[in-house]
Amino acid sequence: MSFSTSEENYLKAIFKIAERKGVPVSTNAIAKELHTSAASVTDMLQKLAEKQLVQYRKYRGVELTSDGKEVATQLIRKHRLWESFLVEKLGFSWDEVHDIAEQLEHIDSPLLVNRLDAFLDFPKFDPHGDPIPDRNGKFTLRSQIPLHQLSSGEVGIVIAVQNHEKGYLTLLDELDIQIGTSIRLIETFDFDNSLKIEVSDSREHLISDHISKNIYVRKV
Repeated sequence: MSFSTSEENYLKAIFKIAERKGVPVSTNAIAKELHTSAASVTDMLQKLAEKQLVQYRKYRGVELTSDGKEVATQLIRKHRLWESFLVEKLGFSWDEVHDIAEQLEHIDSPLLVNRLDAFLDFPKFDPHGDPIPDRNGKFTLRSQIPLHQLSSGEVGIVIAVQNHEKGYLTLLDELDIQIGTSIRLIETFDFDNSLKIEVSDSREHLISDHISKNIYVRKV
């Protein structure tokens, strides 16, 4: 069965919201994620329910069926593989690839995706540190915590960033923060939860709560 780009985007959005907040997923959360109206979301959820891709009960939210999860997982697989290809093989920076991968993920060719995976030597994580599901939909999980959960004096290695917006990633580049960067937490300010950090044993920065909560580290 083939699906429209809009249908696929809804399924992926539901999957990602469910990962962050659990199920059921509210129509308002989907509307916010996709920058659309609640009425438009309701119309689409009814269509997806008819195709048995979601379980939807009005006023109670929505949950993906096993078929819906499979479609969403394969979309995520394609998106993250394309991001990896663009960075590793074509020289794009990590802040340039999201929108391009959003277009490429809708190419419907399992053969192409599997060959792309093999060409990249079966990467487990994309350039932003997100896990890439394998051809069977299995994700590689690892221990990670938000940067702000470190205690003063502790060091963490950046292994993922949750915000993929160009402005956010450009700011991290300005701060010399990338995947693999070592960060030591110097101090947390209770007033606004901002952090004073030392990056790679050299530069010190004061960063906001919004910046820190989207950086995930492996504690050293």
